Amino acid sequence: MKILVAVKEVASLDDDFEIRDDHLDVDEDFLLYDLNEWDDYSLEEAMNIKEASDSEVEVVVVSVGPDRVEESLRKCLAKGADRAIRVWSDEMEGSDSITVGRILAAVAEQEKPDMIFAGVQSSDDANASTGISLSSYLNWPHAAVVAGLDYAPGSKKAVATRELEGGMAQEVEISCPAVLTIQLGINTPRYASLRGIKQAAAKPIEEISLGDLGLSAEDVGADASFARVRRMYIPEKGMATMIDGTPAEQAAKLAEIIKEYRGEL
Repeated sequence: MKILVAVKEVASLDDDFEIRDDHLDVDEDFLLYDLNEWDDYSLEEAMNIKEASDSEVEVVVVSVGPDRVEESLRKCLAKGADRAIRVWSDEMEGSDSITVGRILAAVAEQEKPDMIFAGVQSSDDANASTGISLSSYLNWPHAAVVAGLDYAPGSKKAVATRELEGGMAQEVEISCPAVLTIQLGINTPRYASLRGIKQAAAKPIEEISLGDLGLSAEDVGADASFARVRRMYIPEKGMATMIDGTPAEQAAKLAEIIKEYRGEL
């Protein structure tokens, strides 16, 4: 039995930063990289299933990204993942979350996992769409924002508790294999042991390129993506205006402000 866990290395801003000259991203020198927080919970959920099972369960982590991604993959290996796969070709640069889902689906078709876990979203782009895209390309059932899971390895069904708005929850039964996007708080992620870190340093990370997946350059990258960054900038700071009075007076004042903004006054 195999669980495939999709992970991402995310970027966060240093205290001081500069935007690139092309205004499409922050200059690389001002970015800090680490394993996405949501993916840490996804890995832990897979590890909990593995450790609670009497049968053999293999946990495989996969990430789409350049060489630097190996640091996050080794963190996953140090926490107990059995194998790690890094997928990258230069043609994949600029792929959006939907296209990354397509790439991961091609990996899943080769690996043939019984379940796939992914984080609900990433802390940098926060699109919350990679896992859903992955399930669509595979034509697998999916459940999003999973805050609780009852699943036994090899079972044809899983019961997922989904987190909804307003503090509500929904319990759903889903057919397996399936793609689940895991929410924060479903478990308590473990720390890597010193022994685990040493073992992870010696483990190989499998590398897969575009050609290995049966995909072409036209299937990935910015040109194949549904979304792209047109311009990145720091917005000018404005001043907020408090509108006092009764609701009717506030509405009238707001209408005047809108007309003035439109040049109708």
